[in-house]
Amino acid sequence: MEFVSTRGGGTPVSFTEALARGLAPDGGLYVPRHLPLLSSAILVEDAMPYAALAWDFLSLFDTDHDSEHLVDIIDRSYGDFSDTMNAPLQQLADNLFVLELFHGPSLSFKDFGLQLIGNLFEEQIERTGIPINVLGATSGDTGSAAIHGLAGKKGVNVFILYPEGRISELQERQMTCTGAENIFPIPIKGTFDDGQAIVKELMSDLEFKDKMRLSAINSINVVRVLAQCVYYIHAYTQLPPDNRDDVNFVVPTGNFGNIFAGWMVHQMGLPVDQFIVATNQNDILYRLFNSGEYHPDVVHPSHAPSMDIQVASNFERFLYYHNEKNAKSTLALMEQFKKDGSITIPNFNASNFSATRSTDEDILANIRRVKEDYDYVVDPHTACGFQNLDPDRTHVVLATAHPAKFPEIIKKAIGEAPTDPSLDALKRTKMVTYPVEASAAAVRKFIEENCI
Repeated sequence: MEFVSTRGGGTPVSFTEALARGLAPDGGLYVPRHLPLLSSAILVEDAMPYAALAWDFLSLFDTDHDSEHLVDIIDRSYGDFSDTMNAPLQQLADNLFVLELFHGPSLSFKDFGLQLIGNLFEEQIERTGIPINVLGATSGDTGSAAIHGLAGKKGVNVFILYPEGRISELQERQMTCTGAENIFPIPIKGTFDDGQAIVKELMSDLEFKDKMRLSAINSINVVRVLAQCVYYIHAYTQLPPDNRDDVNFVVPTGNFGNIFAGWMVHQMGLPVDQFIVATNQNDILYRLFNSGEYHPDVVHPSHAPSMDIQVASNFERFLYYHNEKNAKSTLALMEQFKKDGSITIPNFNASNFSATRSTDEDILANIRRVKEDYDYVVDPHTACGFQNLDPDRTHVVLATAHPAKFPEIIKKAIGEAPTDPSLDALKRTKMVTYPVEASAAAVRKFIEENCI
């Protein structure tokens, strides 16, 4: 399988090249040259083991590793999840289901992509003998999942930017209490969007990128998105047969990567009626799918901090497909966005999408209602997925993080704080951070001084 840039520059690259580069040389994002149709062997009546499904799906795109090697990488990526199903589907009511994506080592859905990427990077280093430096920005969970996937691995240093004071304490502790010498958590003054802009600027500097051997772990890396496609299929095959018609996936999202993964697999043949974009009060995607205008606003800190985002990186991939894979049109719109700070999408068609918006008060109310109605506790991000659902239609809400990562907000909503042993241990561990000025120049200098 070959991968091409959304902006049309450069030549097609292989799976391993797309993984290693992260961002395309022209500043675009890699996408598969074509999306193959899912086979009947994947859309089975009964759910198969997660690792087996992951191999069936990823082997459609990874034609670089032989079958036995890919099996080993996948088994190591998903072998230590706390639930044997990896992503179990819980039924709360006749038409309401929750897909639990928090059974990985960092207790968030990001583990599905970043455990795999960590092992693929390790294989790349062993195969080439060339060390790498991984650069990313996080609004909370990406950083901890990347760190869990790469902490202590030989031949790789990890630089993670995060907005100081704008993520939960336990999210920060997951990044800063590893004790691993190859991990550099970098708090910056500002927002996730500021950190992501720095990452994109540095990754777009091809001379610096090549010199530092930089690789990306954010969802700008197409392999992370492909890995997340798998759990949509896994969820569908866990549904009772009577609930498989007109399925609606409800996806709490800020950067659009998680829901774009679902949309991709829908284009490959997964029967889905709608994807519901569940946003918090930082509602750029809600406004987009209701107006066709992509217009960032000021980021307001919320009870769902991982979604405090106003520039959704993966939207460029969706725009590419909306433009019928016309890279020139996509490039023109992205250049207009860079120049004007907003764009109106021509002939915008959101037929497979709808969107909801949750204020902080809505989040607390949803946590409380889900507990009272179903005796089930959801984290603040997942709570956004319970906004304005039609009880007569089948909904699968993606539970993106373990509620124990946000004890203060949960306690505020229902008077009790969930716990997890791995998080409790972090409270007794010293935090190690590397504060850096929120500028590309300062981060560049820090990487040069600490690269491997």
